[in-house]
Amino acid sequence: MKKRNRPCILEAMLPPFKLAGAALLLAAVQTLSPDNQPMEPFRIADHLFYVGSSNIASYLITTSAGDILIDGGYPETAPQIEANVPRVGARVRDIKILLNTQAHYDHAGGFAELKRASGARLMASELDAVMLEGGGRGDFSLGETGHFPPVKVDEPVADEQHVRLGEADLTAHLTPGHTRGCTTWTWDAVDRGHTYHVVDLCGLTILPATKVTGMVGYPNIANDYRHSFHLLRSLPVDIFLGAHLSYFGGGAKVAKLRAQPDGPNPFVDTAGYKRFVDAAEKQFNDQLAREQQQP
Repeated sequence: MKKRNRPCILEAMLPPFKLAGAALLLAAVQTLSPDNQPMEPFRIADHLFYVGSSNIASYLITTSAGDILIDGGYPETAPQIEANVPRVGARVRDIKILLNTQAHYDHAGGFAELKRASGARLMASELDAVMLEGGGRGDFSLGETGHFPPVKVDEPVADEQHVRLGEADLTAHLTPGHTRGCTTWTWDAVDRGHTYHVVDLCGLTILPATKVTGMVGYPNIANDYRHSFHLLRSLPVDIFLGAHLSYFGGGAKVAKLRAQPDGPNPFVDTAGYKRFVDAAEKQFNDQLAREQQQP
């Protein structure tokens, strides 16, 4: 299978098969994708761990009152996450809160299983909560090709809302465009006595079927993207994370971490964060200009 160059793209390129055939193909993609191979979990900072697959990120934040898990991967990723959590010294049943960045099946498909296994409460933005509870049906860009097991959202999350558990205090920032309720999470983490501002960036990718000049299902998408770029630039960032390992050059940083475990924390990358946002905004502006020139 040819490796994907961009996350969240292949599902948008599926031909219009009948739903049964598409479901079988999607299952094969999810299982075999290079994005979704098992990966050794690793520590990012004190009480902050990567427990996802080879490119589908899931982050575990441990506290004295229970744990928080951000993103659930594909349906097939959930068993990988459940296997990785004990490998960082935690327990699935201690996960009390599940948080979502984006309601696409490669980040939300595993929530139904993870919620069942942990008994945790799921929290997500109001607009993406609709998609989570509908199993991805009616997505403005993916249409009917990105289905996943529906899951009940226990509490909607508003912009700038704090989610607190034990010592953890996370803030939700709505950064729409990639999905209508795309949510970037920020919090502070300590590593070897230093406190760092952490940003887990939802996503800025423009899917192939997306028209940034506006679509029937998302007429104000251009303004939302502009808002997101502006907001993301305003955030203080030390540790740059994202919904995909590839967003922040995670593969190289993991290799550096394992080669030099006592060296500087490779995930501290303010400049890399700024480059990522700049590149995404350029892609947006370039596509907007192309679309505006079309008859």
